[in-house]
Amino acid sequence: MDTETTIFISDADQYVFGQGTHYEIYKKLGAHPCKKDGKDGVFFAVWAPNAKEIFVIGEFNGWDEGANAMERIGEGGIFTAFIEGVEEGQMYKYMLVLENGTRLYKADPYANYAEMRPGTASKVYDLSHFKWTDKKWMTERAKKDMNKEPMAIYECHIGSWMKHPDGTADGFYNYREFADRMVEYLKEMPYTHVELMGIAEFPFDGSWGYQVTGYYAPTSRYGTPDDFRYLIDLFHKNGIGVILDWVPAHFPRDAHGLCEFDGTCLYEHPDKRLGEHPDWGTKIFNYSKNEVRNFLIANALFWIREFHIDGLRVDAVASMLYLDYGKQDGQWVANKYGGNENLDAIEFFKHLNSVIRGTDSGVMMIAEESTAWPKVTAKPEDDGLGFNFKWNMGWMHDFCEYMKLDPYFRKDNHYKLTFAMSYNSSENYILPLSHDEVVHLKCSMVNKMPGYEVDKYANLRALYAFMFGHEGKKLLFMGQEFAQEREWSEARELDWFLLQNPLNKGMHDFMSELLKLYRKSPCLYEIDNDWLGFEWMNADDKDRSIYSFVRRTKDGKQHMLFIINMTPVEYPEYQVGVPMNTQYKLVLSSDDEKFGGNGHKIPKALKAKKGLCDKRDQYITLALPPLTAVIYTF
Repeated sequence: MDTETTIFISDADQYVFGQGTHYEIYKKLGAHPCKKDGKDGVFFAVWAPNAKEIFVIGEFNGWDEGANAMERIGEGGIFTAFIEGVEEGQMYKYMLVLENGTRLYKADPYANYAEMRPGTASKVYDLSHFKWTDKKWMTERAKKDMNKEPMAIYECHIGSWMKHPDGTADGFYNYREFADRMVEYLKEMPYTHVELMGIAEFPFDGSWGYQVTGYYAPTSRYGTPDDFRYLIDLFHKNGIGVILDWVPAHFPRDAHGLCEFDGTCLYEHPDKRLGEHPDWGTKIFNYSKNEVRNFLIANALFWIREFHIDGLRVDAVASMLYLDYGKQDGQWVANKYGGNENLDAIEFFKHLNSVIRGTDSGVMMIAEESTAWPKVTAKPEDDGLGFNFKWNMGWMHDFCEYMKLDPYFRKDNHYKLTFAMSYNSSENYILPLSHDEVVHLKCSMVNKMPGYEVDKYANLRALYAFMFGHEGKKLLFMGQEFAQEREWSEARELDWFLLQNPLNKGMHDFMSELLKLYRKSPCLYEIDNDWLGFEWMNADDKDRSIYSFVRRTKDGKQHMLFIINMTPVEYPEYQVGVPMNTQYKLVLSSDDEKFGGNGHKIPKALKAKKGLCDKRDQYITLALPPLTAVIYTF
């Protein structure tokens, strides 16, 4: 450090933090390498208003509990200390002494790096050195209308996507190694985005990253913060967006974490009926407290601004919105109006999303919200929560329930695949087939299917085609693209050896073709929440379990017709009404031999004939194979 770079916290910083609007508080709180009086060191700052004293202990002082006392500044409860000679990478913790003499040993809530688990110390890290090379991506991102762009998301858990062949116990790939391999794979398929599970530091592998102790630190399991920045930079240079799972709903009770941080319920609500999830055994943030809201909003902005993240998928939104979520009578408290809505959480979302919409308009905020809460993706000024997209959990549930049915019973459940379009225009939706659908004895996607092995795969190909034809952006969890047969486990890599099997290789190739078709066809993504972009040809052919619909573009230059047979019955002369008296050209059949299908001959081009069918004045006739999706363009 050649220049004076002292970090300090002013009265204005303390005031704005106390108001809950210091959106770059992470540049002040935490541990920041700097100079003071010409000497190199680190400035430490922590918010702990109920501590009597705080000491910084670490490798640099031999963990001497009395060596480096912090000074309380102002009345807001912030403690600071500049310690000369501290080096990047050294471990530290805060030792808090309470009024009763109790000592607590806490990791830094604003630390940017952490000790590899099972260690729990924070590490000093300088975020100022990385040189970004993704300016072109960032500039173009800000100009795009995300609702009119293709979005095919690959949800991924870094630690179990693929294991390193180095023989280590964990077998983790470094962020950089993972990026090099994943970019190649995503371009080959090709997906538009990757959504990464479990990046903010967490202690227990089995939580998959949903019980966070280090909100400002990429997990050290896979490398340093700059290693993670390399990953994002490389993805951007290759045209791939990066979405992170973000967990503002709750945090674990681990002793080194946020739980009772200064001996009191500092981050969580002090009333257990408002501050604890009885089913999850976790603490709920106190959204009524300014500094807590500031911690979370600044954290979202931290990932967006310091790591160039393209979107945050907000986990467990429903658990935040409802005071009685997962609770029995007597375990929750109604709001001031007597309702079960969490008014503080609602205002938190409006505040959070207003800031991001106003300052980082190209960034997606995605809600995992599983109820019929209204206006999740409406603007805050229109009394909405302000998200850009909402996971369509209703569609996902109906889709999975339908796919499990024996084809004989599908005629009585035909509505499960049509119902979602009746409410599709109420929100901007993402259709998710996430990790939650392939764990806890729910079976993998392919093993949810009925029938013999070949039928299972045919079912899945047809249903994936239905998904990609349906309005809404798309998300698939890793392994689903080649029909992983076992349930997912964070402890092992995907069963890549399955790609040696013709059916799995065929599924992989089919998904690649489907993704390519999706990305190059504006009719499949340009109008995603409006009936202008979707029209049923026949939504009522329940006795044969056949669905037919059209996807449209705004300019009328290219449309697509989907015909999907969800029974193992062939229809040699199936007639379907069509919207135009023109020629229809085949672009994809899930029954193609190269995908593992039976290779039935399907006309590559069909000319519409005049005649009343499905309430239209023209129709086409084709031999429709069993358990097959065919897609025509016109």
